[in-house]
Amino acid sequence: MISNQILQNTIDGLKTIAHVELSVLDVDGKEVASTSNEIGDVSDSARDFVSSPADSQEIQGYQYFKIYDEQQLEYILICTGNGENTYMLGKMIAYQIQGLLVAYKERFDKDNFIKNLLLDNLLLVDIYSRAKKLHIQTDSRRIAMIIETANGRDNNALETIRSRFGNSNDFVTEVDEDNVVVVKDVSDMSRPSDITKAAEEMLIGIQKEGLTDVRIAYGTIVGEIKEVSRSYKEAKMALDVGKIFFEDRRVICYSELGIGRLIYQLPIPLCKMFIREIFGGSSPDDFDYETLTTIDKFFENSLNVSETSRQLFIHRNTLVYRLDKLQKSTGLDLRIFDDAITFKIALMVVRYMKYMEKYT
Repeated sequence: MISNQILQNTIDGLKTIAHVELSVLDVDGKEVASTSNEIGDVSDSARDFVSSPADSQEIQGYQYFKIYDEQQLEYILICTGNGENTYMLGKMIAYQIQGLLVAYKERFDKDNFIKNLLLDNLLLVDIYSRAKKLHIQTDSRRIAMIIETANGRDNNALETIRSRFGNSNDFVTEVDEDNVVVVKDVSDMSRPSDITKAAEEMLIGIQKEGLTDVRIAYGTIVGEIKEVSRSYKEAKMALDVGKIFFEDRRVICYSELGIGRLIYQLPIPLCKMFIREIFGGSSPDDFDYETLTTIDKFFENSLNVSETSRQLFIHRNTLVYRLDKLQKSTGLDLRIFDDAITFKIALMVVRYMKYMEKYT
């Protein structure tokens, strides 16, 4: 069923076009939406009209019309004004509202189906039978995208994103209070870069709508509708892992998570054991700012001593001294590839542990 606000917006628009006053009542004669206060209390006459076999009737100078939803009486429309044309206009408006009911019901059915699909709440046979009834293509190439905004439901992010990006091939829904999910058809996108570009354009479009602190994460492409839930789970992981290891990125793909994806699935006790083995009783948090900056820049330049010293504006020997000092305190020489890998993983594990402590 459509909301009273949508009904009110609809009849306000229809009044502007048809120049008639309109009132919509439920089957108990209670007003749902109205464009005028002059129609007065018509609840008794509306209930009498509900009981009558007529689909339209003139009562006390007002035109009454019944609006059905699949043979079920849903609303009573009262139309007044515009002289001889009132009946014809009222009939057209009733038909318009009835069409609106059908459209919203179909959208609700599809939305409910997509939600259950994402959450793995459907049997395989139900997926294909319901998709067929709802005229949803089952073999299109799709990905699941999760859109997180700082606004959330308070600023109606779902409707904003749905109005801008929802269409016959893409589905926009939500399965929790925090994020909006877009199941996007990517049949016309042949390269991964095309999907990245589409996600970045979506990000820009959402920000233009006034939504803030937007992040978009998406899973891998699936070729069958039954696999959409897998892409959704990948997108969820990409959103979390992206916050831990790719803080500056607003768009993140599951396939780009690298080793961060593995670390994210490690149990915390195992992580603590690993850190103790690498750093003993200390932690990377104990390193001073200069040491941490040196480490980050060294990794950024693929262990190249000359380029790192140049970017840090220090002498090569100064950098070597810092690396030697780090080796003495940790037992790891970052100039050796295996030690550098171990150290890099350890830093990522520490970051993961800090994130989990903060949000769990």
